[in-house]
This record gives sequence, C-alpha cells and structure tokens, in this order.
Amino acid sequence: MAISTATDWRAWQKSWDRQQEWYMPDREDRFEVMLDMVEALVGPEPRVLDLACGTGTITDRLLTRFPKATSTGVDLDPALLAIAEGTFEGDERVSFVTADLKDPHWPALLPYDSYDAVLTATALHWLHSEPLATLYGQVAELVRDGGVFMNADHMIDESTPRINAAERAQRHTRMDQAKKDGVLDWAEWWELAAQDPVLAAPTARRFEIYGEHADGDMPSAAWHARVLRERGFGEARAVWRSPSDTLMLAVK
Repeated sequence: MAISTATDWRAWQKSWDRQQEWYMPDREDRFEVMLDMVEALVGPEPRVLDLACGTGTITDRLLTRFPKATSTGVDLDPALLAIAEGTFEGDERVSFVTADLKDPHWPALLPYDSYDAVLTATALHWLHSEPLATLYGQVAELVRDGGVFMNADHMIDESTPRINAAERAQRHTRMDQAKKDGVLDWAEWWELAAQDPVLAAPTARRFEIYGEHADGDMPSAAWHARVLRERGFGEARAVWRSPSDTLMLAVK
C-alpha cells in the first residue's frame, strides 16, 4: 500500500486512541499490565504478533517500552492498516500483513513461524464463539513453548444480569457526559475518516468488508480460559479486570 507523506498519521493514531478511550477510559491500564506480563514471561526483546492490530496501538506501546522488540501486525481493515503503515513507515522492527482471521490459511502469510507473544485487544469479540475457538487453536500453534497469548476484550458473565445492567448504566452515564464535552464516538470518527482524501477510499472498502459493525459473541472469561487450555495452552487465567473487560493470559 502506498503511503502518503502529506497525511499526519500520528494525528490519526491519537484520534483513534481518543475515540476508543471514550468506550474504555481504563484502556491504557490493560496495555500496561499486558506489557508487564510480556516482560515477566518472555523478556524485554520479544518477537510479537499484534493480532487484529488495527492502527497498531499495541505495537506503538510495545516499541516505546521495549525498543529491541519486533512486531508483525495483522488485520483486514484497509483504513486502520493505512494508519498503522503510515505511522510506522521506515521502522524495520515492524511489518504488516493483510489477512482475514477467519481464513484458515492466514498464518501462512506471516513472516515468522513462531512468536514469543501474540497480543490483541478489543477486537476478537467481532468473532462468534466457534471461529474464535478455531482461532485460538491456530494461535497456540504460533506461540513458541513458554510463550504467551493475551487477549484484552469484553468478556461478559451472563450469570450476573443485575450486576451487568448496573455497570452498563453507570458506564453509559459517564460516556454521555464525555460526549457532551465533545468526544467523538465510533460513527463520528469513521465519518471523519471518510472525508479525508487519503483515507476515503480505504474507509469505503472497510465498510464493504465489515458493514457497520461485525456481530460477534462476548463469552465469559471462564469460557476463554477453558477454550485456550483445550486448544493447546498449558495455563490460562485473567490477569487484569475492569467491571466489563478482562485481560486473559495464556502460557504455552
């Protein structure tokens, strides 16, 4: 993909972060714990697969903290990949792969056969449970022995409906107040991207691929831990939680 040097990719990167933080004000907390666990289990120079990388948010934090790390970002979204590729253009530590994670052959497109860590955040809830379980098996094959997989995402415990409703109501009250203060939501951010001369075409392709938003599942943290163990990991448990989200860590 040809990258325009006239576009302020870092500004788009920050804009995406602000939009995501409207939904998840504790977004950076999960990234900090994620990188803590990377360092604890595989060291400060990891080879990382940034799974469903979007704009490269995880890669950005990874390389800031661990300058000797390397990262492969994989995604299908042409607009978010354009921002990621523009942001990291010329950085030999980073490469990007366009691939559909529902395609059984996507691992063959990667530059490496194994990784120290596979990291992802707020992306895999787009998948239904069955293809997600299949993906977990593929990820287990990519992680080296002793390596890690971490997924920070919405993980809903359906056995606690009153708690879930109260948490959701409080979170949306805070979001409504932030919205009054001028924060962009998902739809408004994409409207801006569609108006940008460089991002307009990839944004149009993005909506052809996904529609407005994919309709996936949000199984519980217990489901994720169980399926990760069933699909090839030796250990799996939550290492960080908010009232709505969980960072699940699995060790090969």
